[in-house]
Amino acid sequence: MSLTAIALLILGLGAIAWLSARAKAVSFRGVDGTRSHSLPNYHGWYVALWAIVPALLFLAVWGPLSSGFVMQSVLDSPAAASLPPFEMQRDAILQEARDLADGRIEAAFNPQAEQLAPVYREASNRYGMIGMAVALLLAFAAGAWAFTRLSPSFRARTRVERLVMGLLLTASLIAILTTLGIVLSLLFESLRFFARVSPVEFLFGLNWSPQTAIRADQAGSSGAFGAIPLFWGTVFIGAIIAMIVAIPLGLMSAIYLTQYASPRVRSWMKPLLEILAGVPTVVYGYFAALTVAPAVRDFGLSIGISASSESALAAGLVMGIMIIPFVSSMADDSIAAVPQAMRDGSLAMGATTSETIKKVLVPAALPGVVGGVLLAVSRAIGETMIVVMAAGLAANLTANPFQSVTTVTTQIVQLLTGDQEFDSAKTLAAFALGLVLFIVTLLLNIVALRVVKKYREAYE
Repeated sequence: MSLTAIALLILGLGAIAWLSARAKAVSFRGVDGTRSHSLPNYHGWYVALWAIVPALLFLAVWGPLSSGFVMQSVLDSPAAASLPPFEMQRDAILQEARDLADGRIEAAFNPQAEQLAPVYREASNRYGMIGMAVALLLAFAAGAWAFTRLSPSFRARTRVERLVMGLLLTASLIAILTTLGIVLSLLFESLRFFARVSPVEFLFGLNWSPQTAIRADQAGSSGAFGAIPLFWGTVFIGAIIAMIVAIPLGLMSAIYLTQYASPRVRSWMKPLLEILAGVPTVVYGYFAALTVAPAVRDFGLSIGISASSESALAAGLVMGIMIIPFVSSMADDSIAAVPQAMRDGSLAMGATTSETIKKVLVPAALPGVVGGVLLAVSRAIGETMIVVMAAGLAANLTANPFQSVTTVTTQIVQLLTGDQEFDSAKTLAAFALGLVLFIVTLLLNIVALRVVKKYREAYE
């Protein structure tokens, strides 16, 4: 039985435990005229949580363990004795046997997979039954123990609140530890890269050509890992061209929708504008590559500028259109949250609507506008598909928007794909790029928080 089905059974037991405990708590009302400390619902949740949480925690641990046990059982079977020693071939056969046993495919290409499929199915069923039996037994035992503790004086509400607080704390720790793990993994791999390539060369070098073959004795002197062109391409496309498009259009859209548009117009225009945020980036990439990029090239040639079929301008324009909803929605909410008294007071003093917007509403809503701009910049910096399809892969250090450039995220994808060794300087460079991008984003957020705090103190 699958872990999902077992989890559903546990949730069913939890529902039964809740109903039973609540019914018992209701009966406390007539015992010796005493008043129960907690409401019946808290008694129900106390027993239900004890029946559900330990069993689900066991399943979370049992899932990875059972996969290893099943695979070990398959490898120990006589049918696995003829598996090839080459790891890639053996993994392909085992994966095919797994898919055949799970019903994802009807026939196997390799005859050995046909022989291993029954073994895999039998081992999977065996360990699945073991997991189900232990999980259900644990749920029943924990729920029964909690049920015996119920009494009119039992502080079920306090226990439930503490348990929920513990679950919330665990969820917070998981998020923090996940972030810490990401940072440590980036830092560890980046240090391995900087042991081979000088940080000065990486951060200030002007030549980026990691495809060049590098021997071990040349890793630090090749001059092939200068990341300035990548940093400039990221800023040029995501933080300059895209923002030139997104900030004015997004802010003016928010001002129109909140101050000028009628409720009927706003009711259908705002959802239409937010649809842009739901369009897949690959669709924007096709639009940029097939429509915008040729138009930009033809325009550049018509005015006498040497233009490439892949350009920073094409990618930046489409990226700016993509992130308009991020700026518009945040600015819309911020402007709408400005107290009506400020607007009325400005109008009462004789200011026009445009003057009120420019000198009262926008400054008061600036923290939210800055937040929307930062969200849009983060979205633009992390975009890959549009850059690949419209801006190209060439790491050029140029201020000409009609030329091809590339970004950090695009190069990370390029460096981590292919058959190169994971320990090579080329592959490790992707982690160094990710670390730099992480640090830059963190610094931008810190500066933005200081700006937001300053203006928030001025207008609260």
